Amino acid sequence: MTDHKVVGRGSGRPPVSSCSGARRSTPGSATMANSAPGGANDYNAKIVEEFRANQGRVGGPWAGTPLILIHHVGAKSGVERVLPVGCFPQGGGRFAIVASNGGSPTHPDWYHNLKANPRINVEVGAQTFAVLAEELEGAARAELWPKLVAEVPQLGGYQARITRQIPVFMLTRQD
Repeated sequence: MTDHKVVGRGSGRPPVSSCSGARRSTPGSATMANSAPGGANDYNAKIVEEFRANQGRVGGPWAGTPLILIHHVGAKSGVERVLPVGCFPQGGGRFAIVASNGGSPTHPDWYHNLKANPRINVEVGAQTFAVLAEELEGAARAELWPKLVAEVPQLGGYQARITRQIPVFMLTRQD
């Protein structure tokens, strides 16, 4: 496996939401905004390392919360980054992720990266595979959103306090 830059920027919260019906600590998919020592880079790097060492399982505040590692390419920089976020498996090699940014009024940086470069790799458990990331809109989002909020009620709270619609992406396995 090649080395990847592990980064995260967002609302001051660690990566969140989850990848199955397991316990969900804090919904969303925000990351720490601080990239100084001990900030998002270090925090996320430790999660990525633990994820890879334990076939997708991590401890601490994320114990019991399955995560997915997204390999996204910077829209402006072209640099590949690896970010732990949560997901909601939808069956058939599909995973929903939510760009809540912890209820911030702005989208997380990775949102823009997925829009610019939607063909990415992800790590789920011990597997790495290609996916196509598509933002759900209209009826597709309207049908899935209430199910996500039922699983993680805090998502509804985030949406209620901001004016932007929280994006939902469907990651569909391509191999």
